[in-house]
Amino acid sequence: MRIAVPAEKVPAPGMRTLFEPAGNSLALFNVAGKLYAIDDSCPHQGSSLCGGRLEGRVIQCCAHGLRFDLASGYLLNSTRLKVANYPVEVVDGQVFIVLAAQVLAV
Repeated sequence: MRIAVPAEKVPAPGMRTLFEPAGNSLALFNVAGKLYAIDDSCPHQGSSLCGGRLEGRVIQCCAHGLRFDLASGYLLNSTRLKVANYPVEVVDGQVFIVLAAQVLAV
């Protein structure tokens, strides 16, 4: 399932936005023109990741400093902790986040 991102929610390079389709909180990042989408909730204790410190494609959780790779979703230097990440597609200028059907709240 693809969710269309409204134009005003598509971040400019170096920026990020919070997008909440169907009650889910997703953070959308633009790193040097490439878009990344992740759950906004840190898998450690649920803190928001959207407002964290961004270095390249690494986001740092504000609460406890955990750092996640936006491309893979994994905690840096580990495969034990992962934030859900989603493919982002651009079709004819429209940005879509690709979600599995079971992710959406019904």
